[in-house]
Amino acid sequence: MPPKPAPSKINLEEKFALFTDQWAPRLAAHYNGNEVRLAKVEGEFQWHRHAETDELFLVIDGELDMEFRDRTEHMRQGDMIVVPRGTEHRPCARAGEVKLLVMDADGTPNTGDATTAFKPVEV
Repeated sequence: MPPKPAPSKINLEEKFALFTDQWAPRLAAHYNGNEVRLAKVEGEFQWHRHAETDELFLVIDGELDMEFRDRTEHMRQGDMIVVPRGTEHRPCARAGEVKLLVMDADGTPNTGDATTAFKPVEV
């Protein structure tokens, strides 16, 4: 097995500056079988669920409503939420663009359906 490269820091501000499109996650790192994704979002996403894995959202900048069928969690910069597998949810950024860090298991479709998902690319 070839040696792994030495670890190096990742500057999130620099990574976010590399793209402008929204609802199109970018891969910033891999961690123990997970993808660390960065996304810029604005407006409402679609209702969806991930049957096989939990999903972590961390608000880097802006305000996000994480809607569930029975309630809404309003999130600000520095807030984090873990959506349990199988839980229907819809992220919404109604007050302007939001920068998010999202952790998913490797290959998890962002829409919960591989046929409609955006395949994240590395930044």
